Amino acid sequence: MSRFLKILFDVCFALSVPGGTAWTVTALRFHLDGAVLWVALAALAAAVLGTVWLRFRSRRLSWLALLASGLIVAGWYQTITPQQDRDWAIDVSRGVKARVAGDQVMLSDIRDFNWTSADDADPRWITRSYDLSKLETVDMITSVWDSPDIAHLLVSFGFSGGDHIVFSAEIRREANESFNEIGGFFRQFELVLIGATERDIVKLRTNYRKEDVSVYPVELSPEQRRTMFLSFVELALELEDRPKFYNTLSANCTTVVYQLAKILQPDLPLDWRVVMSGHLPEYMDSLGVLGGDGTMETRRSAAQISKVAQQLPAGADFSDWIRQR
Repeated sequence: MSRFLKILFDVCFALSVPGGTAWTVTALRFHLDGAVLWVALAALAAAVLGTVWLRFRSRRLSWLALLASGLIVAGWYQTITPQQDRDWAIDVSRGVKARVAGDQVMLSDIRDFNWTSADDADPRWITRSYDLSKLETVDMITSVWDSPDIAHLLVSFGFSGGDHIVFSAEIRREANESFNEIGGFFRQFELVLIGATERDIVKLRTNYRKEDVSVYPVELSPEQRRTMFLSFVELALELEDRPKFYNTLSANCTTVVYQLAKILQPDLPLDWRVVMSGHLPEYMDSLGVLGGDGTMETRRSAAQISKVAQQLPAGADFSDWIRQR
């Protein structure tokens, strides 16, 4: 073996051991606790020390030990599967369910909570039927809570008569959990598709969480609107049948919608703005589907609804009010 290859293998080994150890420790801490966690960490430490010791005795055996350790960890990790029946936080305790008969789509477990604070609400789950022949609008709703580069994405469908239904792909937290980005890489959370009224899911963000919420019209043909709506319905049916994990990078609110949008345009280009979701309006504009007039700065300003929503008069319809801006 040439000197170059020996050096290359040494570098790969030197990177693999600490990298694999760090990944495994993080995964163990998210999925084990108590005595079981300490036993697993002790076993990992013994495996790492044994592998490093073998490196000074036999390069070949050290690689075999590293491979065996990796296979054991991978085998354990594959036993972590998404579930439907955990003790969920109330706001994500039900994913929207759908039944389709021609143009008629019946959605059940639509969230229509009356929020009284950012954390408290009077729970209410409703069932409604929607006629796809009366589907008139699609709006992209972005909600920024911290960095302007990152936004939560919701999609609202409007029907003649004023009905709106919002779909939002979210983490499905357990009652004692709170979201963290790292856990989203390690199968800590399931994925849930929430169907909700705007007065629930949008008002929560504008009036109680005080997030920077914007509503952008999306210009689609009637057939495209129908296809997009049914793609969410298909996702609801899929999650009802087989749960999936949320992933901070590959299966989040934005990437899920991106995958659904590819049904409309199979060659839809992947773009950095899909991940940096605060820049989605510019991405949509580059695709030629962002509505509104004027410069992007003008359209961004016109799309902002948080201050308008916070001035909602008693008894006014929330969806009508935020669109009178």
